[in-house]
Amino acid sequence: MDLIHLRLVSPPGRTGQIMALLAADACTVNVALHRAAVTDPTADLVECDVVPGGVDSVLAGLRDLQVHRYGSLSAQPVALTVSDRAEAAAAALPRAMARGPVWAAVEARIAADATYAPSFYLYLVIAGVIGAVGLLTNSQILIVAAMILGPEYGAIAGVTLGLDRRAGWRVRQGLLALAAGFGLAIVAAYAFTLVVRGLAMIPPAYAAGVRPVSHLIDTPDFFSVVVAVLAGVVGMVALTHIRTSTLLGVFVSVTTIPAAADVGVALATGSLRAARGSLLQLLLNIVLLVVVGFLTLRAQRAIWARITRRTASRRS
Repeated sequence: MDLIHLRLVSPPGRTGQIMALLAADACTVNVALHRAAVTDPTADLVECDVVPGGVDSVLAGLRDLQVHRYGSLSAQPVALTVSDRAEAAAAALPRAMARGPVWAAVEARIAADATYAPSFYLYLVIAGVIGAVGLLTNSQILIVAAMILGPEYGAIAGVTLGLDRRAGWRVRQGLLALAAGFGLAIVAAYAFTLVVRGLAMIPPAYAAGVRPVSHLIDTPDFFSVVVAVLAGVVGMVALTHIRTSTLLGVFVSVTTIPAAADVGVALATGSLRAARGSLLQLLLNIVLLVVVGFLTLRAQRAIWARITRRTASRRS
């Protein structure tokens, strides 16, 4: 079964309280104490394993003891544990709670993905150029390649978390990163298409108006909204349950990267109507991803809070 391994560094004077808290928690097993195992300054090391459904309550108790202020706390998932005690601890919880999300880990994962190093913008620029090639050649494979490369969902999830936690700085940071990143992707696609046009290398089919891939992107409609809404739901649920993958990135990016690339290509080839449609598609999809992701996150918090309250009332 899966467990979460906690590693605590505690000043000697607070170790007793920490041990008492862990001993009293039914979801905590394999508690180990290493006296004076940490140096500079001297501190105790406490380790334990916790059933996922009980981690948030344990972390709340540790925060009340101010472990984060006077020591440190780290957590990591344990892929496999063979233990009758751990199985018994998990069995004491409702089945849903035993596999429940660890909200502290969810927020940490979103925050880690919402970092905007130069590579974030570089990936978007390269994705924009690959998307432009795919649009010019009507290649769905290259469009998918651009979507795989796109890192934008980390920023979208960061904005969603900022709204959920009312952290205005996080929202502003994410929106600025999205604006700058997609702006660079559009400029890159535009510049690349100008070069191709200047070299008279625009594919004949595209020049003749045969643009099936582009047409799907620059005409936002009901189906575009459905895909964006579903992508927003799936993206946030996957982040909550640690199921992010390349396929998820493709699903989310289907509503963003191709639209940004098409804005640049359409501008460079003089298709202003297509550029307007693609820009509308891009903006609409980003808004939907943020709003739907926020609502999905809030709904999940409410559902799991209700399950936790019911579990607590049954125990009492």
